[in-house]
Amino acid sequence: MNRKQKRIVRARLDDFLEDLLQHLGRSERRKWGAEYIKGLLSVAERKTVTAIASRSLENNSQAIQQMLHSSPWDFKALRLAAARKAISALEAVQATIVDDTGFVKKGRHSVGVARQYTGVMGQTANCQVAVSLHWATLKASFPLDWALYLPQEWTDDPTRCKKAGIPDKIVFRKKWELALDLIDEAREKQIPLGVVLADHSYGVCTEFRQGLVSRNLTYSVEIDKTMVFWRHQVKKQVVPSRKRGCPTKLVYPVDDLPETAEQIAFSLPEEAWQEIVYGKGTKKPLQAKFAALRVQPAFKHHQQGPEQEMVWLLIQQTPAEKSPFKYFLCNMIESTPLVKLVTTTKLRWRIEMDYQNLKSEVGLDHYEGRSWLGWNHHVTLATLSYIFLMILQHEKFFSPPEDTNDSTGDPDCNIG
Repeated sequence: MNRKQKRIVRARLDDFLEDLLQHLGRSERRKWGAEYIKGLLSVAERKTVTAIASRSLENNSQAIQQMLHSSPWDFKALRLAAARKAISALEAVQATIVDDTGFVKKGRHSVGVARQYTGVMGQTANCQVAVSLHWATLKASFPLDWALYLPQEWTDDPTRCKKAGIPDKIVFRKKWELALDLIDEAREKQIPLGVVLADHSYGVCTEFRQGLVSRNLTYSVEIDKTMVFWRHQVKKQVVPSRKRGCPTKLVYPVDDLPETAEQIAFSLPEEAWQEIVYGKGTKKPLQAKFAALRVQPAFKHHQQGPEQEMVWLLIQQTPAEKSPFKYFLCNMIESTPLVKLVTTTKLRWRIEMDYQNLKSEVGLDHYEGRSWLGWNHHVTLATLSYIFLMILQHEKFFSPPEDTNDSTGDPDCNIG
């Protein structure tokens, strides 16, 4: 950006923050909240509190630390206000995306840190993990809300939780439960939700999918090749008990065995596959062969479990990858065209782009504090910063390149 553009962006930022930072309360908090956000939006490589303070005229890291770590402002209210502002600037929602991301840490004192799997490194590491819910259109996306995952080694240790400032009401919740909690909060605030998208770690969880269905939500989630299905509707049958005096049982027919997703994929004839363009790459359109068929989910021990409704099994050919196929389960209506199934499902790439840009552009993973409140305050202000950049980019202020899901680089859009 040239100097004139930077002046315009700074003025836009002041307007953007004017009403949002009212949620911080006192003028001192608003002042240092704005200073912190400007630091997160700078082009500096490190965006810790100390680094941000050292680049400001007053160089007051203590004031910024106070605003982050101990000031009692409502981060949930601020996230909601920022989300509403973003939604008003975008087109209608297409999808709500669930995922989690890791923050690699040293030591054991940062809130929620533990030896656990993180996709950031593709392995188990000492890290924090947060579940997030993102709102997406065809051209833009941003985080609606966050929930820090607390392993049981934390929730089972009240002393450790108290030292990190974790509220007493916080109990252990699995990641898929945290995701449903975030969805419930968004629904309570009347945030419009599109099709819920998630990767296989959520998609293979029957409880998560049933939770979405019980909320009358449409979903399209990735699953693995071992999930089993019938290609037709199967009803349980009444079978008399072999033991005298025992009640009858409802069981599936023993001679009607379900198939795995992989078995179904390999059995499909060539004419079942259709080449679909589902995005724009940096060099060429993104396309692949897809097939979809109606199936009834079963269980590996298929006599167990309740009867489930017919849904779509969407399969993508992936000859360039280790596995020849990817699999998705979707409860869109039966008349949904294949193109819509594919383009909606493939929107999940936007959350990966959000994570990468949140960390590279606004320092999401640069926070060095240890407290629960400080972490939530930092994540909230980083989200505000990201939403501001997203709105400017959506307005083509930076004239960004075409959206892609094979390249997540952003233009130089920082204001510092």
